[in-house]
Amino acid sequence: MSPRVLVIDDEPDILELVRFGLQQEGFDVETATSGKEGLGRVSADPPDLVVLDLMLPDVSGTEVCRRIRSRSETADLPVVMLTARAEELDRVVGFEVGADDYVTKPFSSRELALRVKAVLRRRVSTSTDAESPLSHGSLELDPGRHRCRVAGKDVALTAKEFGLLQLLMSRAGRVLTREKLLDDLWGADVAVTHRTVDTHLKRLREKLGEAGDYIHTVRGVGYRFEE
Repeated sequence: MSPRVLVIDDEPDILELVRFGLQQEGFDVETATSGKEGLGRVSADPPDLVVLDLMLPDVSGTEVCRRIRSRSETADLPVVMLTARAEELDRVVGFEVGADDYVTKPFSSRELALRVKAVLRRRVSTSTDAESPLSHGSLELDPGRHRCRVAGKDVALTAKEFGLLQLLMSRAGRVLTREKLLDDLWGADVAVTHRTVDTHLKRLREKLGEAGDYIHTVRGVGYRFEE
């Protein structure tokens, strides 16, 4: 069965370009022209991936992505941001709310299709990793159920935050560089900076509360989860 991609964009020409290009690459493509319509489609029948315009007329792309990540049913849904804005701050904001990749207009339909395929490959690779529950002190992580608990209480994490924690816990005692974390979770071809990792780790620690102390910063190198 072909992967289903939902494209959310309010520009008819862009929508048609993306739809045609992805269909040519074998994807089953659905479209929505507003954030509200897109969220409704995601809620009713989640696709395999969402291509999401940042500048929508009703609900912004960042807010759409944030809502997708906030629901347990769609927390792992891959999202590729599509926008005419190329500033680093915009990219960082997009990744902070959980986007998996960021494509700037103008773009070729071939480039977009390759990025969509790369995101789906990374997601399959991640999902086929060891699914055994991980625990340390008061912290419990269940990758199979995408569930995190601290002292018996559930903690809501975005897909990227969950992925970071899983990587660190599965390699407890080892220092993981920022480059390693970026490559494993965002992909080597995605133009993001170390600040992205630092921002995600800061928020992850805050959400974990006392368990956030299990994650140690190794200055100038990266991060390590204590043994």
